[in-house]
Amino acid sequence: MKMCEAFCFPFDWCCTHITATPAAHLALAQQEWPCFVDGDLFDGSGRATMQNAVMTRSRTAPRLDESLLNNVPPFSKLDSRQIREILDLASSRRYDEGVAVFEEGHDADRFYMLLDGYIRVVRITPGGEQVIALHIPSGQLFGIARALGRTTYPATAITAVESIALSWPTRLWDQFTAHYDGFATETYRTVGTRVGEMNTRIMEMATQQVEQRIANALLRLINQTGRKVATGIEIDFPITRQDLSEMTGTTLHTVSRTLSAWEKQGLVASGRKRITVSDPHQLVLLANAAR
Repeated sequence: MKMCEAFCFPFDWCCTHITATPAAHLALAQQEWPCFVDGDLFDGSGRATMQNAVMTRSRTAPRLDESLLNNVPPFSKLDSRQIREILDLASSRRYDEGVAVFEEGHDADRFYMLLDGYIRVVRITPGGEQVIALHIPSGQLFGIARALGRTTYPATAITAVESIALSWPTRLWDQFTAHYDGFATETYRTVGTRVGEMNTRIMEMATQQVEQRIANALLRLINQTGRKVATGIEIDFPITRQDLSEMTGTTLHTVSRTLSAWEKQGLVASGRKRITVSDPHQLVLLANAAR
């Protein structure tokens, strides 16, 4: 496996996840992997030797870098001293793809900031069916039950890809909203945006045909997470036809039939857990057809 010489963990992981400043992510790497702290861990190939890793595993990791939160809206109005205070109260953790960060109905004992990756917010219906309520991109708070006046999580948060998040005890929520300028305003703006999205989804379920709902779901995803590729705009995390069925309140068979038809028309292209919108304009026309 090729290793990144700067961070001493898999090169592919670095290429896909190191998007902020190197110092910020090095701080995260050092907290996630305390054995990768000092230069003397590296051998000539850029790998950490197991002997050195074991010898230094108990060393204390450096603090997280303030640049992690400088441009994140809930914290962007704060000075370095305030961000330092917030980071010193935080825990960081890396989650593998498909892991539940927290589960619906459990005590909301922490709230989170997603530094890297994507989160699927999942609800379970009274009939036991799973519904994907929304997706949360990096740079946003989640698990903010306190902002909704709740003591339990209203939904389950599942990582759509390998992700990194900071978290704080919920008992600090009132302190953050009272003492940090902009934190409360930005948080409640986020809540308002998500409630608006949920209301839009409810209206779509009540008034639109299946094709329009699927088209709207894809348009939302490329608007939130899309990246330009040679064949169009690709949703920037793994997504299956089953996921789309859970987002649009329809069956896997219907989603598969619809996407197959759109592929023949050149509207979309799909592969293993990947969907690319090849003709966004035509998809917009389909989404608006029933309005």
